[in-house]
Amino acid sequence: MNAVQFVSLLVTLMCQSLTMDVNAFVIPSLYSSSSLIATGSATHTNTAASNSDNRFSSKLSMSSTSNNIISTPINGKKKIIAVTGATGRTGRLVVSQLLEQYPNYDVLALVRDEDKAKTIFNVNDANLQIVKCDLMNSNQVTKILSQNNCMQVIWCSTGFSSNPNQSIVTRVSTVMNALLDKEGKNSLDSVGLTNLAKAFMTNNQVVDVVGPNIIMLSSAGVTRPSWSESKKQRFEGCADIPIVRLNPFNILNIKANSEEKLRAILSSSDDNNNSGISYTIVRPTGLKDGNDWPCGQDARPIVSQGDVAVGRIHRLDVANVLLQCMECEDAKSKTFEIFSIAGYQPNEAGLSPLLKNLKDDGNKILLENEDVLEGTYLAMQQLLPGEKQDASALAMGQTYEELDADKVGRLGVKGEEKITDTNL
Repeated sequence: MNAVQFVSLLVTLMCQSLTMDVNAFVIPSLYSSSSLIATGSATHTNTAASNSDNRFSSKLSMSSTSNNIISTPINGKKKIIAVTGATGRTGRLVVSQLLEQYPNYDVLALVRDEDKAKTIFNVNDANLQIVKCDLMNSNQVTKILSQNNCMQVIWCSTGFSSNPNQSIVTRVSTVMNALLDKEGKNSLDSVGLTNLAKAFMTNNQVVDVVGPNIIMLSSAGVTRPSWSESKKQRFEGCADIPIVRLNPFNILNIKANSEEKLRAILSSSDDNNNSGISYTIVRPTGLKDGNDWPCGQDARPIVSQGDVAVGRIHRLDVANVLLQCMECEDAKSKTFEIFSIAGYQPNEAGLSPLLKNLKDDGNKILLENEDVLEGTYLAMQQLLPGEKQDASALAMGQTYEELDADKVGRLGVKGEEKITDTNL
């Protein structure tokens, strides 16, 4: 991004609302992954979350009930799970699917804006509690998790807000902090996730949870800005894509740093305290909403590792994946990318058998072996949308369909994108 583009974007941020969910930057058609490829199930039930887009109601209700995971209460009591970023575009789907599909869970919706949350969720739902929480405040996080006997957390937060009423000062301050803190060491992801992990360790709230305690929604592509030049050239189809080339506000670096910090803290807890606190990191590719991409019974999720994934996936399917991880023991200590291919029904086995075959994060030698990655990379490049199937040819904001039709994307031609749009 050159100086003119930056100033233009900064002015836009000051004057308008910019939805800065990290995955909002995962432009439709970005990633592809390694070491293992697997296809999976993405079951859905019509939820309150889809009220914002009722076009999906009939589509979601088609899924087989045999794939819905109904949790077993612990000692006859409900499990308690918290969702951060609960009012965000993905977080609200997670909360609503939890309330609809998992009646044996009570849900803590951790939010910054209670009033906004009350306009999104049914405040009379007995299984829902909306809690205002500053995730940067370690004492507050620990207290909330402890008082509510919280056993698991699904992390859907980002340090950027889509609130149109946010002050100009706050908005500019957020952007400048992101630019100055290039590694994201003081970001919401890094500090907030650390606070959550330490809260679990302090409260010892492991209980008899089958799945991971912390499920982090991250993003595909987070490691690619730090790849060597030779690795970027070898895997050009996933390294030379818009989100990685531009990496606005170092968003990918911030997520990567947060992932590493979470792994380090919990690995240390296993070694020193035997606390048993566990995690899963889910990296979706380009996120789509509405009718822009199929979901449920009309799209098949593909799971892989190694951060070479490029593609698209609907937010509803991402929410479902996060929830399946919640009760999947084989998801523990694993990081994986996920996208979907249109026109194929999901299989009936669900996500668990796919995750069982993935490598845990301790197996770095295999996960980072470029010869292993190359086989996955080449296979997954064949699964890209469109006819040209060349993600590296995309400009920021350009779709595969526009590329096939030789049409310029909404932000301009590749290398000359005018990043002034409020919906990157």
